[in-house]
Amino acid sequence: MNKYKSPQSIIDSYKKRQRRVPMMIGILSALLILGGATILILSLTDLGSGGGIALFATKTLTPSITPTATDVPPTSTATMTPTLTETPSPTVAPTASGPFEYVVQEGDNCYDIALTYEVDLAVLLAINDFGGGCPINPGDTILIPAPDTQLPTETPIPDDLPSGTQIEYTVKAGDSLSEIAVKFNSLVDDIIEINELEDANDIFAGQVLLIRVNLPTPRP
Repeated sequence: MNKYKSPQSIIDSYKKRQRRVPMMIGILSALLILGGATILILSLTDLGSGGGIALFATKTLTPSITPTATDVPPTSTATMTPTLTETPSPTVAPTASGPFEYVVQEGDNCYDIALTYEVDLAVLLAINDFGGGCPINPGDTILIPAPDTQLPTETPIPDDLPSGTQIEYTVKAGDSLSEIAVKFNSLVDDIIEINELEDANDIFAGQVLLIRVNLPTPRP
């Protein structure tokens, strides 16, 4: 085979290449035009529907949310309130409208009881049939008179009563038969006899005695 081509074949081959180049350029141009048209159509379609190709897409701004300060109520702080301890009030002695019973306590005496309940000592002794003393012991029950209670007023004895006239006398606290006898010009033995007393000291405040006055004093 002859490895050298004839001039005519070289010319024919060159002409063929010249005819192919414009054809290929035309095909590429058509493809480019077709591709460009397709891209344009798709871009317009996506833009109309809210989308878009990244080439034509614009950056969407995302609104930033600014936090709003919320008013928070202040937290109440517990305050420690000191507990007040009530001081017990002293017991006030009752003010009675009439006599009432009282139980004698350790260390009591008639004078202090009368002072506490604002009563007359003589009345306290008389209402409890006490003699000249105060014979009370812890646990005893006695009567406390009303504060305004008074012993009956003694009726004055006339000095000119006939000898042997009998009168009534209410014994007072501290009285004794000898004192009563001197007061009414009487005799102790006569008073004991009339009142049937077993003992000269067996009298008490508030007791009513029968006394004969102005008796003649016996001579030794």
